[in-house]
Amino acid sequence: MNNPIKNRCDFVLLFDVIDGNPNGDPDAGNMPRMDPQTGHGLVTDVCLKRKVRNYIGLKQGEQPPFEIYVKEKAVLNRQHERAYAALGFALSGESGKRKGSGDEVEKARVWMCSNFYDVRTFGAVMSTGVNCGQVRGPVQLTFARSMDPITPAEHSITRMAVATEKEAEAQQGDNRTMGRKFTVPYGLYRAHGFISAHLAAQTGFSDGDLGLLWEALGNMFEHDHSAARGQMTTRGLYVFQHDSALGNAPAHRLFERITVNLRDPDNTPRAFDDYTVAVDEAGLPEGIALLRLAG
Repeated sequence: MNNPIKNRCDFVLLFDVIDGNPNGDPDAGNMPRMDPQTGHGLVTDVCLKRKVRNYIGLKQGEQPPFEIYVKEKAVLNRQHERAYAALGFALSGESGKRKGSGDEVEKARVWMCSNFYDVRTFGAVMSTGVNCGQVRGPVQLTFARSMDPITPAEHSITRMAVATEKEAEAQQGDNRTMGRKFTVPYGLYRAHGFISAHLAAQTGFSDGDLGLLWEALGNMFEHDHSAARGQMTTRGLYVFQHDSALGNAPAHRLFERITVNLRDPDNTPRAFDDYTVAVDEAGLPEGIALLRLAG
């Protein structure tokens, strides 16, 4: 493995959406995710990690040590089998299942961390089927939450075609079919992230990996455009870098130094310029450096 990072980091990520659905809820007709009590919009940590994975895959071409473990159409146990094959461990039992000895599982875990960027970054449970152990990733993200309540808009849409002959006959020559989509007119979202140097030492998460993470968070929406997501943009990435592995201040105290407020509380926000972002750099705790990496 590469030399792992030595410093803890905590960060604030700001991004916005214009006329799009940043993270639909499949259990609610794909409506934008919301806090049902406050009306604030939500984007899951899983959604954000997916965009990071996609960017890294594009940037690095899915080659070791930057392969992506969790990706579309992936069969995870096949990746586990690759680790055993590369290490010369035999597979046995039904469908190649193998629990492996403790030493074999640990070596397989190290192999997976060395080859897959997302395993050594976010961690993974790899104990199903062919056992490659479990990895607790050094990089963790919270849900993103909108700064203000959102009001999703529902739109009727028309398709000028049908999918089957049967539908065409039922429509009697009128092939228009109706559908619906949901958008957020505007939302500015904030997520928090944490990077543990101690866990990085266990997975081999390096300074090079960290640089790629910052790059991905700044550019991931540029390569994720779709009709459903509208226009999404990273608006700020503020990194509090500690000069030690344990850290020099509580994360929540550092996050409180980044404040986002409406310029006019009486107006409904429709653009990033409707907000002000204040960064309190005065009197930072000793051993803390504040880096502005995007926005």
